[in-house]
Amino acid sequence: MASRLRVLVHGGGIGGLTLATALARRGHTVEVAELRGELEALGVGIIQPSNALHVMREIGVLDDCLAAGFAWEVLTIADPAGNTLARIPQPRMGDAPATNGIPRPALARVLGAAATAAGAKIRFSATVTDLTDDGAGVDVALSDGSSGRWDLVVGFDGIGSPLRSRLYGDRFTPEYTGFANWRVTLPRLPEVRGVVMATAGHAAKALLTPITPDSMYLGAVFAEDPDFRPDPERAHEQLAGRLTMFSGPIAEALASATDPAAVVYSRISQVTVDAPWHVGRVALAGDAAHASAPQLAQGAAMAVEDAIVLAESLDAYDGVPAALAAWEERRRPRALWVQALSRAVLKQETGGETTPEEDELLKVGVPGAAQVLVQPY
Repeated sequence: MASRLRVLVHGGGIGGLTLATALARRGHTVEVAELRGELEALGVGIIQPSNALHVMREIGVLDDCLAAGFAWEVLTIADPAGNTLARIPQPRMGDAPATNGIPRPALARVLGAAATAAGAKIRFSATVTDLTDDGAGVDVALSDGSSGRWDLVVGFDGIGSPLRSRLYGDRFTPEYTGFANWRVTLPRLPEVRGVVMATAGHAAKALLTPITPDSMYLGAVFAEDPDFRPDPERAHEQLAGRLTMFSGPIAEALASATDPAAVVYSRISQVTVDAPWHVGRVALAGDAAHASAPQLAQGAAMAVEDAIVLAESLDAYDGVPAALAAWEERRRPRALWVQALSRAVLKQETGGETTPEEDELLKVGVPGAAQVLVQPY
């Protein structure tokens, strides 16, 4: 596409800032409307598998991610006592590193700085209040009082996407899987030089993930009532009570979890937009279109892949509608495969009942999925 576009990105998270950077570096005019007052990232750390790091290289921030995080090559599987059962080398995409753990706030800073340096403008405390697509462009009013006309609007606005609601009403809402994720940032144990996954059959799985030379996070998934919320005074004790079957490094890590406010609890839900991800010149991407369970550590990776492929498609095709159609045709099979396999692995790990279709997916396995996902996106 020879002409320069005006693009509004709704949401300043990982996918939205990646798209803003990729487009601004290509010479397009980009603004990001971010509801929060700053680029503060909730949560603890995040795993960047090799396909995500490949995208970071493409937008020029790979070295910054590695400097802010902790790169590793091997996944360790352990028993409840911490004895090693297997060490699985992680595959690489091209010459990108295998895996990087990074604190979410650090990644937000890296991507925000990259988007701004590329020329994108970030509007804080702003969300869409009105939107009219007349086929030739999109007129948008924002909550900060600004307005403008855009060639394309992209919703990277998360699992609760307001833009998705504007397009589809309540047709596609988050579906709670019945499970929730507990995470807490702790001092890194010297032996944790990559993810250590300790399993106790269907009873529990706990992971230690390094995210800086000095820190790691402990994560665990359990079936939880949809109305359950941790006690703000005892969240660390509630987490420890769910992991009593573990000794070794998991128990050692838990001993340093003394602040209930540091425990991050999030229900695991998924969204599947079983309709086009774009309506006219308005598109949904990342969790807004295909949020999945975290079992493959691919949620953010799928979002940044969505972003870079959309930027490439806008370069390659004549006109926004053609580019959006080509982008979705390329992205939908891969993203929905990740979502379906992630859900199947979640059921398998927790003793849930899988469907025949999920049983077929599980024949690939998590190591097989990792090999697939370092193939071109």
